[in-house]
Amino acid sequence: MTKHTPSSSQHPADSHDLIRVRGARENNLKDVSVELPKRRLTVFTGVSGSGKSSLVFGTIAAESQRMINETYSTFVQGFMPRMARPEVDVLEGLTTAIIIDQERMGANSRSTVGTATDANAMLRVLFSRLGKPYIGSSNAFSFNIPSARAVGELSVEKGAGKTEQRVVTITGGMCPRCEGMGSVTDIDLSQLYDDTKSLNQGALTVPGYTADGWYVRTFTASGFLDPNKPIRKYTRQERHDFLYREPTKVKIENMNLTYEGLVPRIQKSFLSKDKEALQPHIREFVERAVTFTTCPDCGGSRLNEAARSSKIKGINIADACAMQINDLAEWVRGLDAPSVAPLLETLRQTLDSFVEIGLGYLSLDRPSGTLSGGEAQRTQMIRHLGSSLTDVTYVFDEPTVGLHPHDIQRMNGLLLRLRDKGNTVLVVEHKPEVIEIADHVVDLGPRAGTAGGEVVFEGTIDALRASGTLTGRHLDYRASLKPSVRTPSGALKVRGASAHNLRKVDVDIPLGVLVVVTGVAGSGKSSLIHGSVSGRDGVVTVDQTAIRGSRRSNPATYTGLLEPIRKAFAKANGVKPALFSANSEGACPTCNGAGVIYTDLAMMAGVTTLCEECEGRRFQAAVLDYRLGGLNIAEVLDLPVDDAVAFFGTGEARTPAAHEILKRMADVGLGYLRLGQPLTTLSGGERQRLKLATHMAADGGVYVLDEPTTGLHLADVEQLLGLLDRLVDSGKSVIVIEHHQAVMAHADWVIDLGPGAGHDGGRIVFEGTPADLVAARSTLTGKHLAAYVGGPVSGASAGRARLERSGKSRARAVRRP
Repeated sequence: MTKHTPSSSQHPADSHDLIRVRGARENNLKDVSVELPKRRLTVFTGVSGSGKSSLVFGTIAAESQRMINETYSTFVQGFMPRMARPEVDVLEGLTTAIIIDQERMGANSRSTVGTATDANAMLRVLFSRLGKPYIGSSNAFSFNIPSARAVGELSVEKGAGKTEQRVVTITGGMCPRCEGMGSVTDIDLSQLYDDTKSLNQGALTVPGYTADGWYVRTFTASGFLDPNKPIRKYTRQERHDFLYREPTKVKIENMNLTYEGLVPRIQKSFLSKDKEALQPHIREFVERAVTFTTCPDCGGSRLNEAARSSKIKGINIADACAMQINDLAEWVRGLDAPSVAPLLETLRQTLDSFVEIGLGYLSLDRPSGTLSGGEAQRTQMIRHLGSSLTDVTYVFDEPTVGLHPHDIQRMNGLLLRLRDKGNTVLVVEHKPEVIEIADHVVDLGPRAGTAGGEVVFEGTIDALRASGTLTGRHLDYRASLKPSVRTPSGALKVRGASAHNLRKVDVDIPLGVLVVVTGVAGSGKSSLIHGSVSGRDGVVTVDQTAIRGSRRSNPATYTGLLEPIRKAFAKANGVKPALFSANSEGACPTCNGAGVIYTDLAMMAGVTTLCEECEGRRFQAAVLDYRLGGLNIAEVLDLPVDDAVAFFGTGEARTPAAHEILKRMADVGLGYLRLGQPLTTLSGGERQRLKLATHMAADGGVYVLDEPTTGLHLADVEQLLGLLDRLVDSGKSVIVIEHHQAVMAHADWVIDLGPGAGHDGGRIVFEGTPADLVAARSTLTGKHLAAYVGGPVSGASAGRARLERSGKSRARAVRRP
């Protein structure tokens, strides 16, 4: 046998150890070029809006996914999202990119934490092997498979052309009453239509069912109903056909269509989706018209009686899925079955990963649509930790969102595990605890928007500290406790709060001060505040629900800013306000006000081109002749918020209503944002603050903010704290659910929940001032806050001295009193 001795020279295949980006110009990037090491952990930092997401998600990950999509057939590509090539000169060394972002899960109402990972599938196999009595394969324990999906005859070849007939029955575990939903619905028919009107008169009040719309045309042209007869005068047969008729083939306008009653049509189009994934106006309709109650047959478990009858050590699969995951992990660890030993080991590892990542308080039957963005992101991580894939690129968008400082160390360990398996890990992050574990750091800036889009630093964490960039100067800086706190003006009393894991909590929340509610993820913070405070009169809540906007939506339309601007233009020029809307009469006729023309190439990827008529300005040429303060409407929408504040504050263009909205946008740190910038190009942190600016106009004595530091750079936190102070000083009460230690240190009063998560939490473990919390160090929060205000290894005083030497007071994250 000849033994091959490898050459000392490097193999050519091993030389491709970098991801090279040359000339990236996506969004605000200014010809950015970087070299990222493969199989290492790279963290991207910079102020919100500096271009991090544009580089990582909009350029690197987008091109990787686009190139993978092109490997499919043109037929398959026709059913996939169309992705344009990013604005970049060269991209080399890309690997398969897996994006783990903060988008909420659960477009399907049957999706749960268990089905979103492999945990549910492994449990089903486990019960099919060990469950007594035996009821069938793993499908018999699935609530997504009907109890009798197909019954028919199967032709089986028996050689020499002989066949035999067999009856085939596929049995699943779906509860027949609720069809695997866990709840049954009762629809209020009075919310679906006005029975005094006919169909042609617009009787239907369901979103999307307009009198001249296609849905209603199937009713009016079907031949089953009289479109001119008021619904209250329908015969019994007509009423049945209108509401409940089963799918029937009909011919309408020479087209073969399927007619179906209104109720089953609504059930399929609205109620088959997770309620949280619906558009706001549809979700509002569903909440108004539909009552959800727990299924009486399965008790909400979604499974039929047979699936619930099979047990392992007295536990059925519904009981197992309802357990808190850390309890389920202990139960699985107690099982000893050599016949399924590999399966048990893999299931244990998966469940332990949930606990390790700080999600042990969840249960596998938790609907995935109810998870927060941070929980959804970490749930997706579970799926990839057990993956056999290596040498892929994992892209994370602020994985520490929603994490207590205690949980961030766990997250760091998981990121390093992914890297150590031979993967490239790219992380967009602001928390210094994550930045410090990076092998490579890319800092973008120097500021946001048009003042950003450049790489201001690239290298190691130690070099970043010495670089003098905004991130480098703030990396070691720590807040200090306030020397004095405000005196409350009263108290908001909560008694017997028991939502989710809360244990009949009684608490008096001080009013007229800044209150910060803390605790590890799953300790009950959101359950307490959103469940017992948010719904009260005079309470304004800014939560983490996503802003949904089309390519036409922008900050001016979302905040209501466009309305006073349109009126100001109309008054100055003596014309109609509708002319100054790109979605109305003033729209460019060629692109219909979109600014671009989308060309659908059927099975090939579509092409987006700049409109030649309006050159992307979205308005008719005649509209651009009208001016206000020397600018036309397109030029006004191209202004950054800071410039617009000055423009509408004085002079000919002075518009108090617009100026007030713009000031609020500047207050939340969005001064660099252009008024007409599409919402689809905003980062998660920018959208959160845009929502905050909008809600600040609401009348209310109490403001509830859910993690307002999401997406904020270390240097931006000072501005947020100044905003919170101004709200309190103006007579408002501010309650903040937050994990950021700088916000805790700045509070007048801290309410800490815990001591753990899930059934280990749900109690008040501390109430008092931040100074008392640090002095006591009796809770996890107290210990971490004490370590934080005590300064990092290099010392808070050194960080402060470096800030003062820089001479840039605006860059300071949190001033010491």
